[in-house]
Amino acid sequence: MNIVHAFLNRARSHPHLAAVSCSGQTISFAELAARSHALAAVMVKEFQLAAGSRVVICMENRAAFFETLFASWIAGMCAVPVNAKLHPKEVRQIASDCGTSLVFTSDYLLEGLLPVLSDAAQAAPLVSVDTDAYRGMLRRAPLPCMDMQPDDVAWLFYTSGTTGVPKGAMLTHRNLLSMCLHYGADIDYVMAGDTMLHLAPLSHGAGQYSLPHIFNGGHQVIEKSFSPDLLLEGLQRYPRVSLFAAPTMITRALRTAEGLSNAGGNLQALIYGGAPMYVSDLLKTLDVFGPRLVQIYGQGESPMTITQLSRQDHQGNGDAAHLARLASGGIARMAVQVRVVDDDGRDLPTGEPGEIITRSDTRMLGYWNNPKATASAIREGWLWTGDIGSLDELGYLTLRDRSKDMIIRGGSNIYPREIEEVLLRHPAVSEVSVIGAESADLGEEPVAFVVLKNGMSVTAQELDSLCLDNIARFKRPREYFFRQDLPKNNYGKILKTALRQLFKQGDT
Repeated sequence: MNIVHAFLNRARSHPHLAAVSCSGQTISFAELAARSHALAAVMVKEFQLAAGSRVVICMENRAAFFETLFASWIAGMCAVPVNAKLHPKEVRQIASDCGTSLVFTSDYLLEGLLPVLSDAAQAAPLVSVDTDAYRGMLRRAPLPCMDMQPDDVAWLFYTSGTTGVPKGAMLTHRNLLSMCLHYGADIDYVMAGDTMLHLAPLSHGAGQYSLPHIFNGGHQVIEKSFSPDLLLEGLQRYPRVSLFAAPTMITRALRTAEGLSNAGGNLQALIYGGAPMYVSDLLKTLDVFGPRLVQIYGQGESPMTITQLSRQDHQGNGDAAHLARLASGGIARMAVQVRVVDDDGRDLPTGEPGEIITRSDTRMLGYWNNPKATASAIREGWLWTGDIGSLDELGYLTLRDRSKDMIIRGGSNIYPREIEEVLLRHPAVSEVSVIGAESADLGEEPVAFVVLKNGMSVTAQELDSLCLDNIARFKRPREYFFRQDLPKNNYGKILKTALRQLFKQGDT
């Protein structure tokens, strides 16, 4: 079982279909397969890499991502995609942790990576995909595809590391194939010639969901970075468009789409995840783009596959049941088990929050070279996600927060997202994040960081009244801090750790 066989089969049956377009150039399935086979030969014969070697892919969005990814699998190696926005020292940490034997990068990133990677104890060669030397590699004699075992590691997915040193989730060929099958069963049926528009980093969720799309004959249209204009233009230009987006990308596109007719264009599926999307934003998105939204809840440790809120689940009349459904993460994916448990692994009653655990064929093998973290995350076959949630009587999972973000005030649990949802109802509020602040009397109390929309204003007293009208008094924030923006990581997630540090330093 080699995950890349699914692509090679499509290249054989539909060689002339457009596979990847980027920067005004398009390559067919046959061309992409030929390039990948040739590059695999270079990796084995010229770089003398052994099967199972780790190959770091650190570059901006471009066609070469797929060439290097598929070549790694053809050669029987493990790909390690790394976000191009990371600091070179962060890339070095990942390269060192996985023991990479080769690094593919771009001219733009090479200057920063060379000094920090070349002085490593076992420095791996760096290859820029922008050079004539690399283009020459794509014309070498091909290497036949290696056979792999289902539990051989295909992709090392490094966590974002916002709370510490990143860990490499070992995703096997079985894991990735299962993820692809789940996409077809739960998300969308891809037809040859459909479009997937890539505006988010291919090194993470967008790249993972490119696999089921391209395996079924989909056309991958790659933009090097995100802009709302590129998103809206792509929806008009290409047929049957799907894309994976973080909620922050969608809200930016909504602002740009104001006043446009048929802003959704040829949108087939807008798949969102990676961070909470608030109900108020969801309702606006449905108004602009129509009932084409699919929410997925997953982790790098169970790639993109735990629960889903389908297109049908997004539709409704705005009543309490519909709004509650929109606030949820949906139901368990096909062949995926989801439970909510206490600290001892006992199932909790309906509606009671606890840690979310899951079991399926997408669950990672473990963390690379980290048996302690693996033992903590995987217990008796179940992945302990570290996320807090609750299940309703229909099996819909509502995410509360990461367990580390939960606020305990005087023995009562407070989930920041519940407060954030209320504050975002105010028309002047653009973004908000709630954290726990130390309290001598109560242990912790919630405080809110608020970003207002341009030209609008609101007082702390008004926000306090809004909270008191909608949630228990003990949950309302003790203080409100108004800011121009909120700190975010490379994927658009608000960094609560950074906010805690700002609060601690008094820099609010």
